[in-house]
Amino acid sequence: MQRGLRRVVLAGLLAGLLGIGCAGTAVASTTADTDGRRSLTGSIDGAAYRIEVPERWNGTLVLYSHGYYPPGFPSFGLPVTNRPPDRSETEAWLLEHGYALAASQFKEGGTGYQIESALQDQTALLDHFSDAVGRPRRTVATGQSLGATIAVLLAERNPGRFDGVATMCGGYDPQGMFNAVLDMNFAIKTLLAPGKDIDLVRPRDAAASTEALVQAIQQALATPQGRARLSLAGAFNNVVGWYDAHGPQPIDLTGSIRQQASWLQNAYVLGLGPGARVDLERKAGGNPSSNAGVDYRRQLARSARKDIVRRAYGEAGLSLRDDLDRLADAPRISADPGAVDYMYRYGVPQGRTPAPVITMHSTGDGGAVPDHERWYAAQVRRAGDPGKLRQLYVGRGNHCSFSAADELTELRTLFQRIETGRWPDTSPERTNQESAAFGDPFSLVLDLGTFTDAPMPPAFTEFTPPQPLRPSR
Repeated sequence: MQRGLRRVVLAGLLAGLLGIGCAGTAVASTTADTDGRRSLTGSIDGAAYRIEVPERWNGTLVLYSHGYYPPGFPSFGLPVTNRPPDRSETEAWLLEHGYALAASQFKEGGTGYQIESALQDQTALLDHFSDAVGRPRRTVATGQSLGATIAVLLAERNPGRFDGVATMCGGYDPQGMFNAVLDMNFAIKTLLAPGKDIDLVRPRDAAASTEALVQAIQQALATPQGRARLSLAGAFNNVVGWYDAHGPQPIDLTGSIRQQASWLQNAYVLGLGPGARVDLERKAGGNPSSNAGVDYRRQLARSARKDIVRRAYGEAGLSLRDDLDRLADAPRISADPGAVDYMYRYGVPQGRTPAPVITMHSTGDGGAVPDHERWYAAQVRRAGDPGKLRQLYVGRGNHCSFSAADELTELRTLFQRIETGRWPDTSPERTNQESAAFGDPFSLVLDLGTFTDAPMPPAFTEFTPPQPLRPSR
């Protein structure tokens, strides 16, 4: 299970526990390097934090929010950028160029659905930074995966305190995401584990339900019929069959479905499945997800993966109509209204843009699918200023699969927007040139499936994400 959890990482990179004090207390320590850099660590109300201050601070603070760590996830350091602390060229470059960095681990070791705590903990850290270091002249909120949502919400709910937002691999619509998780696991249970005692919500035995879903996926991979049904389950969230950050997107049907199944198992069963529901429902006061009234035939017709599903069913000799009928006839799950309200309070951005926002997403991300970018842009058109939003795409598989060069290209673009009031050229030609100019070791990309690094060429590209299938609004 530890190995499976490490492969999940619907969020972010391995982060670890620094010293945590007792709730309601503030504990801190400071160390200084020979180059004049200061590191401040400690805890605020039980939330560990880390602050890095260069010798010559330029007045800008970059406040980072980490992503979703499944309950029980091991910790190995507190990151202040997208890459782990022991391999963060982004951190070194920012400090060398005068930027201060800070991040909270959040309460409870940062695991589980942490948006409510994160908004409090990051605001408290920002206050503490002003007291311990000095009031920033400019503050930029950054974050990856669920931390991208936190960064956006921090700026929305604290207008005037943030001058810009830079997000990576964002899952901006957690309510929509957990509904999509329910859709996928509902299809796996109904079509691949009929009659099994599996709780998709309100789990009585989360470990047993998780194990049953994993077994169903593994058994399905052995036959064309099983693989076809896995492709259908993934289609309900537009999950692309591209799990490898270091390799090309598979073009053969079997290879594509196998990589799609890695997302289903590692992200949506081990990461956000029954085990995650225990934590989520405890915090939300009930189950926030529902598939009551969902027409899965219509969902498939709207899916960007429908052609692959039809091809898989045709090659397997299965009736897609019959399986869709089975889904239509299966008992549905209803949400608890109070829990739904909680998700809207602590998870669903309005789309307001009191400060400029730049986002970056891998086109092959099956964990937080790039549909979230299209959803967020629609919220900005409705409630914010589209001129303050720029969205970048990188043609790569896996989740948060960005090099330090990619991350710095995004951040430098935002810094220029803040300084000049205008966006620079964000075309793939310009961003790829800027990313390539960093050279090694800034080109290393971490693959979360194997937790290995490899140098990758710049891959910014034009891309239009699919329409989200289960948006919260």
